[in-house]
Amino acid sequence: MLQTPRGGAGHGTAAADRRLMSIGTVLNELRAEFPEVTISKIRFLESEGLIEPQRTPSGYRKFSPEDVERLGQVLRMQRDHYLPLKVIREHLDALERGERPPMPSLGRQGDVGDAQGPGEAEGPTAARVGRAELLAAAEIDEVQLAEWEAYGLVAPLPDGGYDAEAVTVASLVVELGRFGIEPRHLRAMKAAADREAGLVDQVLAPLRRHRNPQTRAHAEARAKELAGLTGRLHSALVQTALGIRLP
Repeated sequence: MLQTPRGGAGHGTAAADRRLMSIGTVLNELRAEFPEVTISKIRFLESEGLIEPQRTPSGYRKFSPEDVERLGQVLRMQRDHYLPLKVIREHLDALERGERPPMPSLGRQGDVGDAQGPGEAEGPTAARVGRAELLAAAEIDEVQLAEWEAYGLVAPLPDGGYDAEAVTVASLVVELGRFGIEPRHLRAMKAAADREAGLVDQVLAPLRRHRNPQTRAHAEARAKELAGLTGRLHSALVQTALGIRLP
């Protein structure tokens, strides 16, 4: 018989059981909006108390549609607002209790370090955060961030801020660290990423030097497309080397 931790995850009836999904099915459901999500990510979010899927007697996870919806909310808040998992968990738990808490935010991003004026509406985090906000989003300290910068994994912008990609990298480094993979182990991945970026730059250089602004804009769109393709190829090659077959 299934163990039922969270109230909305089914009540053991046959109808409820038919609604339950395996972790592989959940992965496929989420990947339309979150192509980078992995089974390890879902398990990590469970370990952090963000979701509580049911368990079969054999220990297999079974997710309800409500679990999948909550996972989507967690991933969306991470992606769009760069919020720490603790803040996300508290916000979603408050919603489940019937409360109406405001959406937590790291603050509106203008020039890094500028104070927000009185009466200025708080909005979602834009594509740039300050150093303190990066530390809060990744839940790390100054020593860790300095180490990552020394290895070239994260780099500040000229104004001292960090872009959205830096927040993503920081979150992934934290997750890998939970498996015992240290920042120094990631230098080879950084070097490989730099080589891939160099290849993309080489392909797009003629378009980026073009006089026509539309052609240069097209080059940026192609850069994003190529970055996505190289990322997927890298992931597929790693899985192949490890003998992993995704469901």
